[in-house]
Amino acid sequence: MLISIFLSLNLLSLTSCGVRKSVKHIPDVKKYALQIPKVKKINDSTFSFNENYLTKNKQQLWELYIKGNPLQLGYNNGALTQDLMQKQEEIFFSKVAGFVPSKFKQNLLRNFLKWYNRKMYLNIREDFQAELYGLSQFSSSKYDFIAPKFRRAIYLHGAHDIGHAMQDLMVVGCTSLAVWNENTEDGDLLIGRNFDFSVGEDFSKNKLIEFVEPENGIPYLSVSWPGMIGVVSGMNKEGIAVTINAGKSKIPLTAKTPISLVTREILQYATTINEAIAIAKKRKVFVSESILVGSANDKNAVIVEVSPHNFGVYSVGNSAKIFCTNHFQSEAYKDDKRNQKHIEESHSEYRYEKLKELLQENKKLNPEKMATLLRNQSGLKKKSIGFGNEKAINQLLAHHAVIFSPQKKLVWISSNPYQLGEFVCYDLNEVFSDERLKSGKFSKSEFNIAKDSFADSQEFRNYEEFKKLSSEFDDENKVLSEEFINHYQSLNPDFWLGYYLAGKYYFKLKDYQRAKSEFEKALTKEITTVPDKENVEKYLKKVFKKQR
Repeated sequence: MLISIFLSLNLLSLTSCGVRKSVKHIPDVKKYALQIPKVKKINDSTFSFNENYLTKNKQQLWELYIKGNPLQLGYNNGALTQDLMQKQEEIFFSKVAGFVPSKFKQNLLRNFLKWYNRKMYLNIREDFQAELYGLSQFSSSKYDFIAPKFRRAIYLHGAHDIGHAMQDLMVVGCTSLAVWNENTEDGDLLIGRNFDFSVGEDFSKNKLIEFVEPENGIPYLSVSWPGMIGVVSGMNKEGIAVTINAGKSKIPLTAKTPISLVTREILQYATTINEAIAIAKKRKVFVSESILVGSANDKNAVIVEVSPHNFGVYSVGNSAKIFCTNHFQSEAYKDDKRNQKHIEESHSEYRYEKLKELLQENKKLNPEKMATLLRNQSGLKKKSIGFGNEKAINQLLAHHAVIFSPQKKLVWISSNPYQLGEFVCYDLNEVFSDERLKSGKFSKSEFNIAKDSFADSQEFRNYEEFKKLSSEFDDENKVLSEEFINHYQSLNPDFWLGYYLAGKYYFKLKDYQRAKSEFEKALTKEITTVPDKENVEKYLKKVFKKQR
């Protein structure tokens, strides 16, 4: 899809001075003291270097603690996570190869990325560049044909932005909310988020919780994956919490600051909402994004809405609750036609209304109730809309879910599968203190939130089988029996997609009566978006024409 959008671009610009300069650019790292890490392997899942170490907890979450100057942070991170990082890189690039199997088109894409990312480094802080340089030294040489290691590390930090901007897809359909005062049991600020980012299940297996103690700035926690120094969900020791939700973007002409590095800067240097807003405002981004910022010092939360040509801040006054899905709400975007169309056609508004409904049912949230809310799979008015429906708060594809209690400095992070596994609790006051060194552990297991029973149910097993069997419809030459299709649909009977795929299959076979029946069944279900529904209706019209 990336290729089809950009084939018309003038790729002669690849030879421009800007490209040649970016290819050669290496950050100035000589000013940083560096001790080359010598990693000690304690066992198969625990590694250390001085006070830095990597370990896997019993919930299968990797926990990384690193400290030092920017270059040292990068080296420590890379040395400890090298195997994980290289595996993650392989998963990502093999996925790209799957999307674009043609070697010719892969070369076009590679050349396009050189051109497109040519100015990205100019929009990344020098200290972050130094950290990325250190981290990149531990990348695999296998992908040097795509780009040199440092430049490849920058590419990967812009992958989130490039993916949802250029494909014009909701690769991420995240949901987040913050509540406080009368909306929580103890009156404290409480934040919950689902990070619904899917590059396949292999990509989500090795979740990484980073505890970072920089030489300058504020220690912080971040939840993401190996090879990532940016932040998609995180909180610092001052009680500033950030989450990002993708918005509707125009296709930008050049890459600028990856949004995850904007939120990383907020965590490392902000202590209040106003400081967070100031940081976000001064950075040039190249996609539209909502950043939910919660603050212990302010006992408040706002949504900072950024895009290449606009900036807004949405606050809720005295209502003590704020919801964030994938559309903008601030005054700055009230006349934005792209945003309005997105509200009308996508699943963002539906999830927003569902959050309102759930909070009406659970007026005073605590961490356990927040976890239940984040795991909710029903539609409005408790309608069954099928497992995996993007209109649900829990779309059963989350990379992770997180709950923040900024005033208490507590964080709960979900374990696999999706947000259904046990939520592991961490106390940042203890993590960044001598207590952790004495105890040798990060988590406060006595505060963990139990695994969702749905993860052990037959319905969940059916859903996992449904996902696997969906790929059978991708092969145009595959012959599918009626028994197979009936079984497939029975695994997830309330989900519209199963009937739509069956309808397309029968339409291809020119079995128009069966195709008509399947499309009509799909229309009785809760279809995810307006374009999806229109697509079903178009097929149905084609069927009627064929039957005349």
